[in-house]
Amino acid sequence: MPLKDLIENLNFCDDLAQNSIKGQLLTIEECERILSDSAVPLLPLLQAAYQVRYRYHQNTVSIHIINNAKNGNCPEDCSYCVQAKSSDSPIADYPIKSESELMAEAKAAYDNGAYRYCMVFAGRGPSKGRVKKLASIIKEIKKNYPIQVCLSPGLIDDDDANHLKKAGLDRLNHNLNTSARHYQSICSTHTYDDRLNTLYAAQKAGLETCSGMIVGMGESVADIIEVVLKLRELNTPSIPVNFYIPLEGAPLKEKVDPFHALTPEYCLRILCLVRLLNPTAEIRMAAGRELHLRGMQGMGLYPANSLFMEGYLNTTGTSIPQTFQMIKDGGFDIKSDKQLDQLLAVANCNSALTDTAMSEPVFKDVEALRPTYLA
Repeated sequence: MPLKDLIENLNFCDDLAQNSIKGQLLTIEECERILSDSAVPLLPLLQAAYQVRYRYHQNTVSIHIINNAKNGNCPEDCSYCVQAKSSDSPIADYPIKSESELMAEAKAAYDNGAYRYCMVFAGRGPSKGRVKKLASIIKEIKKNYPIQVCLSPGLIDDDDANHLKKAGLDRLNHNLNTSARHYQSICSTHTYDDRLNTLYAAQKAGLETCSGMIVGMGESVADIIEVVLKLRELNTPSIPVNFYIPLEGAPLKEKVDPFHALTPEYCLRILCLVRLLNPTAEIRMAAGRELHLRGMQGMGLYPANSLFMEGYLNTTGTSIPQTFQMIKDGGFDIKSDKQLDQLLAVANCNSALTDTAMSEPVFKDVEALRPTYLA
């Protein structure tokens, strides 16, 4: 690359950071360059995203632990999901966990340094009776543990959102997953607007929202830009970026090959775009980071300031000590009332720090899904 072009691209990255911090909206052309222009060097782009990240979140990383609180038997047909009615994946189906299980796992999440405890329930949406039960559980968690609580209950209305808010819920998750125009390609039993209406109900009730995306589902660059811009329009404070995991039995696995599209570099460029368009948001490097970022996971913490620990809904992830070590090695600290070094020492005593680099997704077994139930 000629020196003149290199300087122009370096200046482009610097301008991205400054304009993002000023709150200026990037142009579509700038967004396309971030994702697709190989002449824009990756490291200066990461540095631009890091400047924005540091401005609003310094060097802290928020750790989230996800609880698959009800697994399988979902009536929806989301083609990427192993819990959907259209899937024949070998997952361990079970009804909603008991209150004692959910409380024990909340305690474990807090003890392991999690800032936020996320409960996810398979299904289209909760009944009024379930909303009442969830509200009771949320009250108990908030009374007993100084931990933020996030809930992913499915589609809800205004009354549900108000009930959960009064119970003390901090944040409600409902991902947009992809653009409006691409949504019908991945699901037919509900619409993109159904998802938006759930987010609007949460916002109206005064709940923080968590909403993100899954990349690698056959979407275009334009689709990625569209959904990230929509999340900015919604002023979404928490944005998980998931990298599609092609699990056995999910219909989408037979239609797309995410490994072709999602190189580690492209994943990092997506994280940079999300940060630069949503400068103040908590950006989470979420499911699939192990498979698609591989040895470059640590670099994902330069645009992102949050991640999941102990795996995802139905798949395993890096071990607790590996996750803590990655954070420490990058010069980051955790957002917690516990010390990273102490947590890392305990984690290393409880679980040998072994190389578990993932080349294929691994389903969680029942012991991983329901640790306190089997104890």
